[in-house]
Amino acid sequence: MLIDIHPDNPDTRKIARIVACLRDGGVIVYTTDTVYAMGCDINSIKGIEKLCKIKGIKPEKSNFSIICSDLSHLSTYT
Repeated sequence: MLIDIHPDNPDTRKIARIVACLRDGGVIVYTTDTVYAMGCDINSIKGIEKLCKIKGIKPEKSNFSIICSDLSHLSTYT
């Protein structure tokens, strides 16, 4: 499913669908400044396993990046 989010006027219903997908262990694809990336909820074992299956990697032997809303959010994971 493709959900297009307008950068200047995001539709809250679309955002809610994406959040629900992530909370249910789903994987999303999103744009970055240079490429597309895949992501899941960092707290979802189901999501991490699904992401690893897509990428063909083992979760216990892999390093992952995290996205934080601001620098203060980093303290939750460090």
